[in-house]
Amino acid sequence: MDTMILNTMWVLIASVFVFLMHAGFAMVEVGFTQSKNAVNIIMKNFVTVSIGVLGYYVVGYAFMYGADLYGLIGGDQFMLRAAPESVAGISFDVFFFFQAIFAATCATIVSGAMAERTKFFAYVLFCLIATTVIYPLIGHWIWGGGFLASVVGFRDFAGGTAVHAVGGFCALVGAVMVGARNGKYKNGVPRAIPGHNIPLGALGVLILWFGWFGFNPGSTLDITSPATAHAAVTTLISGAAATISAMFMSNFKYGKPDAGLTLNGALAGLVGITAGANTISFGGAVVVGVLSGILMLLAVEYIDTKLHIDDPVGAISVHGVCGVFGTLAVGVLSTEGGLLYGGGLALVGAQLVGVAVVAVAAMSLAFVAFVVIRGTIGLRVEESEELHGLDGIEHGIAAYMDL
Repeated sequence: MDTMILNTMWVLIASVFVFLMHAGFAMVEVGFTQSKNAVNIIMKNFVTVSIGVLGYYVVGYAFMYGADLYGLIGGDQFMLRAAPESVAGISFDVFFFFQAIFAATCATIVSGAMAERTKFFAYVLFCLIATTVIYPLIGHWIWGGGFLASVVGFRDFAGGTAVHAVGGFCALVGAVMVGARNGKYKNGVPRAIPGHNIPLGALGVLILWFGWFGFNPGSTLDITSPATAHAAVTTLISGAAATISAMFMSNFKYGKPDAGLTLNGALAGLVGITAGANTISFGGAVVVGVLSGILMLLAVEYIDTKLHIDDPVGAISVHGVCGVFGTLAVGVLSTEGGLLYGGGLALVGAQLVGVAVVAVAAMSLAFVAFVVIRGTIGLRVEESEELHGLDGIEHGIAAYMDL
């Protein structure tokens, strides 16, 4: 079979895997939050796909993969006009499909961190901004011919920074600006607000893990490449190692193996390996996974108890902190130029610079976006609406009817 046809088929299948991740995100967020906001969570996740894909189609793809302008932004192919027939050895249509689903994935990370107190249309507007400007702009720097890859030498194989850390940085800004949920902190002491359906959250994590086998291996765009199978195995190993480390760490700190932290541990390991899934060894994947699970748990505790930032699903820790960690780990553990493989400090330095630039850019752009949203349509729901739940007031229906 012709290689282009074979690779196009592979990327199309991988794209469908990644699309299914939106179901996983929705289930995780619903399960980890209160039942009175379940419809609101579902609506945000569902609309994210539609807004994200359309925004990326009209503007986002052009900014990300259009002809490079000074290493900063793409400048053509708006609404896919004058697009080539093929990109990177696959059909252009399938390449766009794959990239559009990535864009929507980045945006949905923010939903969880701002859950249960954010206006529905405020989130919708931010989702549009994220998929048309924030993610495509930074994505151009990393993958579209921009300065981070071409000048700095920054590496991010499947989006540990471009997708997950960017989403985590935006989530951090959003969570700070919208404020904590009512009753979350009393006299500076955090109060647990348990999720209403951990089994649903567990289903979501398993769906996400399944989708990650499209997210990481699919990023090679080449089923014949040895890196494709390698990325699949490192993804499997890192997720497993992080699950175990988070489970034991929670048992050590709190006396019991916490289910929510264990589930987030799996996601932490998957995020952690994303930036280097193609070049980190199997043993390195274990290291990344173990450390990601522990780091996630410590970050969740620190963000909640010390910074007093309310993140209902741990999105900042899972995607932001572990995305950054995994990207920096490439500089040390990559078999192609990593510090432990004779590469010196060059790659470490490039990864540090890249992460720092992305952090400043993502948080600055998110801050401007949220300021504009807060000053126009408003960012946070009324206290009475938060108390009674967003479902009935914002959507006119409850997820669970009284029996």
